[in-house]
Amino acid sequence: MNELDKKENYTNKSFEDIKHIDENGIEYWYARELQSVLNYKEWRKFENVINKAKESCKNSDISEFEHFVDVDKLSKRANNAEVMIKDYKLTRYACYLIAQNGDTRKKVIALAQTYFAIQTRKQEISEKEYSSLTEDEKRFYQRNLTKKGNYSLNQTAKNAGVKNFDKFHNSGYKGLYNGETADDIAKRKELRYREDILDNMGSDELIANLFRISQTEQKLKKDNIQSEKEANKAHYEVGSKIRKTIKELGGTMPEDLPTPKKSLKQLEKENKKALKKK
Repeated sequence: MNELDKKENYTNKSFEDIKHIDENGIEYWYARELQSVLNYKEWRKFENVINKAKESCKNSDISEFEHFVDVDKLSKRANNAEVMIKDYKLTRYACYLIAQNGDTRKKVIALAQTYFAIQTRKQEISEKEYSSLTEDEKRFYQRNLTKKGNYSLNQTAKNAGVKNFDKFHNSGYKGLYNGETADDIAKRKELRYREDILDNMGSDELIANLFRISQTEQKLKKDNIQSEKEANKAHYEVGSKIRKTIKELGGTMPEDLPTPKKSLKQLEKENKKALKKK
């Protein structure tokens, strides 16, 4: 194996190792860390690749600012002096575009192209594929969508003037769950303190909440809501209307749906343990 091959002896695990997840469950990568994995020694050259990726993004009529977020970070020099350096928070799609615009002579670039393309495809699941999933797999899939949906809703709500996000989200829960807040739902499900209620829902209950989330965001935008009071009211109304629709269709009320025996966090830990044993 020559020196270049040694330097580029990476696996998909390399990209997973540098993946970060924010408080809303949204995954992202730092450009400086991706630079290292993609074997670019100079930031200047790697930033040229990033700029090409940005152009590709704009040419596809997609906002580059949503996928390439500027961040400044403190970095220590050899003499322990701290300086501010430029970095980016990148979405999976941004990483894919960077890989597409990278130096194709590097083996790791081809690996990155495959990894980010496949992982992006995994986010798009067909109806036939979904029906073949187990209940727990459906839960993981729907939970991922609610995380992304809540992140997007929070951004829209913030622009509408919302500051108290607990009150805002409880307005939606109250509408959908006949007056129950997130704490009420947690108590009914007999969850531990600060345990996530969405991680303890079945796929049908998650779908109802995902519908509440997406419809509320649309209403905030469509009605151009610009006050916290009106945003809370809109979230409650959307939840109530979804509840009414479920009732009219003869469906099961969200609070009457069974709580899974295991939370998604618990299942995730068990899956990790099983993989380690293998």
